[in-house]
Amino acid sequence: MELRQLRYFLAVAEHLHFTDAATHLGIAQPPLSQQILKLEREIGTALFIRHPRRVELTEAGRLFRENARRIIEDAQQAIVEARNAGRGETGRLSLGFAGSTVFHPMVASTIQQYRHAYDRVSISCEESNSSALLDKVADRQLDAALVRMPLNCRDLFVEPLVDEHMLAVLPANHRLSRKRHIDLADLADDPFIIFPRPIGPDLHDSIIGACRNAGFAPSIGMESPQISSAANLVAAGFGVAVVPASIQQVQVEGVSYHELKGKPLSTGIALVYRQREKSPTVLNFARILRLQRKNTGTA
Repeated sequence: MELRQLRYFLAVAEHLHFTDAATHLGIAQPPLSQQILKLEREIGTALFIRHPRRVELTEAGRLFRENARRIIEDAQQAIVEARNAGRGETGRLSLGFAGSTVFHPMVASTIQQYRHAYDRVSISCEESNSSALLDKVADRQLDAALVRMPLNCRDLFVEPLVDEHMLAVLPANHRLSRKRHIDLADLADDPFIIFPRPIGPDLHDSIIGACRNAGFAPSIGMESPQISSAANLVAAGFGVAVVPASIQQVQVEGVSYHELKGKPLSTGIALVYRQREKSPTVLNFARILRLQRKNTGTA
């Protein structure tokens, strides 16, 4: 049994006339009559009582009409849903993010725009460090992830979102707390709070490298489990830290943020996903991210 036969049957059931039904369908009357006969033989019972100038439904035909309508409607709905899924308008997106990325307004704006454009896509989120997120995307445990750069993303595709400069975080009672701009070298005698190298090797090394370029090797007073935790440890008196500028949005009492003089130290946020990705939900999210970057002038 074919959907075409059901449509032919419903047209005849509506017009109760083979010629009128054939005209409505845009086909000749003989092929229509043949398809209805074929359908009746397949079912094993007559669906119509033929009269010289009209037809009428048998009891079996009336019952079959209701079921045929439902089958056609279900088939049409299945087509619509498949097309929506193929365009990424429905489905699922599993998204990871490094904890420090959520404080940048462009991250929240990108996710908000995606949710507005694709409100029928179910989004699940997972927070972890950038290195762990790379593994989860590569292993297909996540569809994509927002990570902190610089980072060796191996063979994953990298879609940059935004770059931001790094700031020094000092305790409120620090000797330099009243200065808006400071030299990194002025912190040579202070213990540094820095996140463990394995969670972001390249960014970790760039901070250590900047200190060495400023003429000193930083003394590590404490390791912060996450970049976003550094300001809290500064407030607790464990030392000073260098963090992405967006971390200022974390309202931590007892600290002050300061621009660094000289060669700027920067970090970025990027979306990573697998090469040759076919998932329309992932590709749509990447497209929204590119538009966000372009519209804000950061492209």
